[in-house]
Amino acid sequence: MSVPDEMWADPWAGVAGAARPDGVQLVVWDLLGPLPPDDDGRQRADVVVPPYMQADERLSRLGDVEGLQVVQTLTAGYDGIPQWLPPGVTLCTATGVHDASTAELTLGLTIAVLRGLGQAALDATTGTWRHATRPALADRRVLLIGSGSVGTAIAARFAPFEVRLTRVASRARDDDAGHVHGADELPRLLPAHDVVVLACPLTDATRGMVNAAFLAAMPDGGLLVNVARGPVVVTEALVAALESGRLMAALDVTDPEPLPPDHPLWRAPNVLITPHVGGDTTAFPPRALALLRDQLERLVDGRPLRNVVAPQDAPPEGTHGR
Repeated sequence: MSVPDEMWADPWAGVAGAARPDGVQLVVWDLLGPLPPDDDGRQRADVVVPPYMQADERLSRLGDVEGLQVVQTLTAGYDGIPQWLPPGVTLCTATGVHDASTAELTLGLTIAVLRGLGQAALDATTGTWRHATRPALADRRVLLIGSGSVGTAIAARFAPFEVRLTRVASRARDDDAGHVHGADELPRLLPAHDVVVLACPLTDATRGMVNAAFLAAMPDGGLLVNVARGPVVVTEALVAALESGRLMAALDVTDPEPLPPDHPLWRAPNVLITPHVGGDTTAFPPRALALLRDQLERLVDGRPLRNVVAPQDAPPEGTHGR
């Protein structure tokens, strides 16, 4: 198995009662330069863990890896990765690893924009005392688009704040938490909600979903929170909606990304932007290491892997997408 840096070099280190399974060898490889040889002098890897959010074109190196069976990401999303997978290689995500951190940021961004914390931080630099009545999160009608593991964690964080939450997924269904509306109902749902949270994967169906018509359907003073992927939103349409003064936004992801310093989104009113830090907290490494341990032990034991998303004929047991 190859891991991208020393942080992941021994997932069993420091874990009471845990030990690396016999035969498991790990090498550090960031997909740059040649794959280092293992203890037996072989340049091969059954499992490759690409760098976190920095793999890009390096993924083309996957086709050169001898013996490759599994690519295990450190991200919950996997957009842009399947195109680099050699035939027969299974892709697994880090679904579940970033749920708590992303949900925390979603709640924080929502409160920060509604309560004007960004403006208060700017006022502090000039000593400006600006008293104003701001919207509370309590009693807001929140539309959560995305009911996977991240969406479920976000819903749980919102629950104590006395909001009226409506969940949306690609198709309508019922689960233990109640009813989930289908994406085809969005035109009817959008005008009735004050806050719209995007926590869906980037797919052909969701790319550009938040366009001018989508934004126009949101009520005046509405807040768009995006912790999904930047291309879910048509950036030009969002900039226009913000500049009109009709909507607010809180964005942890943007399109393009990183957002260039001269991009008009930086200068748009009523927007708070964080640099794609939703899952990158102190909670990330221990959860990711636990996943790597479990995946390797499953592979050694011949048990189904977790979070399998490709190929389509991969074993369904224990798998779930974002």
